Amino acid sequence: MTGTPEQLDLPAFAAALGRALRDAGLRGSPDRSVRFARAVALATPQTRDQLYWIARTVFVSAREQVAAFDGVFSTVFDGIADPAAAQRGDPNAAPRPGSAAGPRPAAPAATHGGAQQPTPPAPQRAPGSDGLRERDNRAHEQERDIHVTAASDAERLAQRSFAELDADELQALAKLMRTLSLAPPLRRSRRARRDRHGSRLDVRATLRTSVRTGGDPAVRVMRRRELRPRRLVVLCDVSGSMEPYSRAFLQFLHAAAVGADAEAFVFATRLTRLTRALRARQPELAFERAAAAAQDWSGGTRIGAALRQFNDEHGRRGMARGAVVVIVSDGWERGDPALVARELERLRRLAHRIVWVNPRKAGRDFAPLAGGMAAALPFCDAFVSGHSLRALDEVAAAIAGPAPAMTMTKKVEL
Repeated sequence: MTGTPEQLDLPAFAAALGRALRDAGLRGSPDRSVRFARAVALATPQTRDQLYWIARTVFVSAREQVAAFDGVFSTVFDGIADPAAAQRGDPNAAPRPGSAAGPRPAAPAATHGGAQQPTPPAPQRAPGSDGLRERDNRAHEQERDIHVTAASDAERLAQRSFAELDADELQALAKLMRTLSLAPPLRRSRRARRDRHGSRLDVRATLRTSVRTGGDPAVRVMRRRELRPRRLVVLCDVSGSMEPYSRAFLQFLHAAAVGADAEAFVFATRLTRLTRALRARQPELAFERAAAAAQDWSGGTRIGAALRQFNDEHGRRGMARGAVVVIVSDGWERGDPALVARELERLRRLAHRIVWVNPRKAGRDFAPLAGGMAAALPFCDAFVSGHSLRALDEVAAAIAGPAPAMTMTKKVEL
């Protein structure tokens, strides 16, 4: 297929088509436009003919309505007021747009009394009809690709940067973030549980059971170590430089904290633990508690000091051991970048993975030249942007498994 794909705004097209069909006299309630939009979303047609047959199946309920439907469909879709004008008087012309599902065999010659009648010659074409027929034939030989865009408000919102959203859009974003699935990798638990398909023999339980059989261990008790998701720890920068993204990432912290085994922290000039505050089911209540707990909101940035406080008070006591640590920050450090590198090296020995999320990475001219960012990159397993809801899929993928090798390390070394 050749040609530039056509983009359709599905809700507007479905409403316009249904209104035009009702104006043309086709019976049908307005809910047929809704059914048509749902059918297109399910079938995802790629060509004009596929879209035509979906619309015809939904809107046409009688044979006598086909001609009127073809005219309205061509008017709405192609801007052609009379789709059959090019075929009148020319039996060899291509079929009307959308009137054929595929190639058809030639019709047999008519017979009368067992004798085959000769095929009548084609009538002479009217002057000027060659251009119309050739143009219509080219339109059918080169079937156009159609990408139906049923872009809802949620889809458009998911593609926009967090820094561009207003208060109402951020509130709508909070509902979408509830569907975000964060799945840290699995680990084997230290304790084994009884399992008939286990690979480890529970000697003590087997001996206790053998008392019933006179000391003969006829029944063997097996145990197995379970697989459990690793703990997720999120540390989010809420300093002044991250203010355009703070509310959106606070909603991300709420989505993570509501999870089974997740810890949430924010930092600017100091570290604040928000896990308990964000576990409230009502988002607005959780945000109020979080804002009241973090007194240094929109303050300066001391990433190294916050990481040192986390390592001293929480990390080495077991919270970071074997966990996936996600750090959300633009890397603008007011303190010594060497402290960032030193504390991340400590954290690297404890954590299973370190994922750094920098929303400014999505910029076209971005380079990790900020002092804190350059010091942190050598100790990170993944470096992603996470600047929009769609980009948070990359964050979820980085949390779940290995990420490709970072190609920007050479810039840092320069």
